[in-house]
Amino acid sequence: MAAKYIIGSLVATFGIAYICDHSISDNKLFGGTTPKTVSSKEWWDETDKKFQAWPRTAGPPVVMNPISRQNFIVKSTDS
Repeated sequence: MAAKYIIGSLVATFGIAYICDHSISDNKLFGGTTPKTVSSKEWWDETDKKFQAWPRTAGPPVVMNPISRQNFIVKSTDS
């Protein structure tokens, strides 16, 4: 008996949340525009090139033991 009220209220809650999200963000209910950095494909390509060009220097992967605060180097089990 109570399950139908719970399920119904969950469905109604998600429906209201979807309608509010769609009207506020997609229809720009409060005005505003989408930033160029989000909508411009050229900007995204240049940013991606920059991140791919950064040198990545790091040691071997480690796992931290939170109790003793010691780091252990992870060895692969392939060998």
